[in-house]
Amino acid sequence: MSLSPAVSFLVVLIIGVLAGLIFDRVAGPNWFKRQITGAMPSMVTSALVGVAGAFVGFHLAESLRLAGGAALIGAVIGAAAVLFAWRSVR
Repeated sequence: MSLSPAVSFLVVLIIGVLAGLIFDRVAGPNWFKRQITGAMPSMVTSALVGVAGAFVGFHLAESLRLAGGAALIGAVIGAAAVLFAWRSVR
């Protein structure tokens, strides 16, 4: 599966945003805290961290020359790894 660079960019961007939003929903603050402090800054930050992790994972998989759609799987794994690391440091 060979995607054009523009399509790869958009797919990795979408993977990162979705991973960040899902992670924020699952591991984020509870409902009551979101009502008091607001959820938007946390969601945006999680989405941006997810995008960064997705690009790191994608390019790491690409540099290892993994076959097929493994680079997209690398994007998912990279986003999850960076989000978990970010949450544990924060």
